[in-house]
Amino acid sequence: METKKTKIRSFTDLTTWKEAHKLAISIYKLTEKFPKAERYGLIDQMKRSAVSVSSNIAEGFSRHSNLEKKHFYYQALGSLTELQNQLLLSKDIGYLNKNLFEQSASLTVSVSKLINSLIKFVKGTIPNT
Repeated sequence: METKKTKIRSFTDLTTWKEAHKLAISIYKLTEKFPKAERYGLIDQMKRSAVSVSSNIAEGFSRHSNLEKKHFYYQALGSLTELQNQLLLSKDIGYLNKNLFEQSASLTVSVSKLINSLIKFVKGTIPNT
């Protein structure tokens, strides 16, 4: 059986962006349960970090040079690492139980692997398959 390859025309076609988008949505839902006192602190910071991941992937996609693309994909990784730190903090101060933390952390690891694959592709170290 033959499978037809789909041409990627938009950043929304990227699996990496789709998963980062899911992560951002999950962070928005997750932080709804945080104390209201964190509204202008941890909640906003986590939302900004999560949105930055998918936004940098989208912006990188639109760039023409591989150097520029890599720059934005690395920015996405940096924002993702910030979010991982914020999730750890949220767990350690009791805003997240172990199960919610593990679900979120697992999603960040998956997104990290996808971004790293995107970077390798742009660098030309993995073939277009």
